[in-house]
Amino acid sequence: MMVLFVFAFAKAQTTPAPIPSTKDSLKTASPDYYYLDGDSISAIELDEVLLIQDLKFTSRYERIRYLILQRKVKRVWPYAKLAAERLTELDQRLAQIDNPRGQRKYAKMVEDYIEEEFTAELKKLTRTEGQILIKLIHRQTGDTAYELIRRLRSGWSAFWFNNTASIFDISLKEEYKPTTIVEDFYVEDILKQQFKKEELEPQEPKIPFDYFKGRSNWKLFQAGLPEDYDKVNLAERAKKIEKYKEKKEKESAKKARRQKRRNN
Repeated sequence: MMVLFVFAFAKAQTTPAPIPSTKDSLKTASPDYYYLDGDSISAIELDEVLLIQDLKFTSRYERIRYLILQRKVKRVWPYAKLAAERLTELDQRLAQIDNPRGQRKYAKMVEDYIEEEFTAELKKLTRTEGQILIKLIHRQTGDTAYELIRRLRSGWSAFWFNNTASIFDISLKEEYKPTTIVEDFYVEDILKQQFKKEELEPQEPKIPFDYFKGRSNWKLFQAGLPEDYDKVNLAERAKKIEKYKEKKEKESAKKARRQKRRNN
């Protein structure tokens, strides 16, 4: 995850057409100006606004799944956004360096800086958070993590890094597909809701996709869920939670025994 981030690191606007009014107090003077109460006012460009409603879940399990993803997305989004910004800066800087040796030297300098600044934080990410970050980097850069490593280092490095990641059930080749993959759609909806609430800082994606197509596919997915969907999945979730608690208790007990031996 750290290597990936090192390499990744290394508004559409519309002009509203003037609409003539039937009221006497407003009349159009030209396509670009209005007369209002005797004063001329020029047309104003407004940012595009996407009006979306909160998702209405019929499945309790899917609602829980969404809320868990929300916490994880809020944690990893700043890293994905920062990676896109730094990758743009890195590409611009490398383009100004004429010789390959100078490019490698600059890239290594960036790598050392990132390792020093972010290694500790990135190591705290869970496997799921790491996979979400990989998908968001694709959303923000237009390249998969695998493609970034291959471009910035070599195809051989990308191959081995991907093999290593697969041991932890992570793929560097994963793409962000909010129109076809339900979990990715949840991530996109979470981002849009958080942008709207100004709890996350927005950044335009580098890949095209239709949010509303993803929303339509999600509705079809939800309508097609079997009757026992919640019962089966909530029971499986309860088992996982119980196993996790048992694991944490064992870890705590081991830690207590080690501490006791040190004290003795």
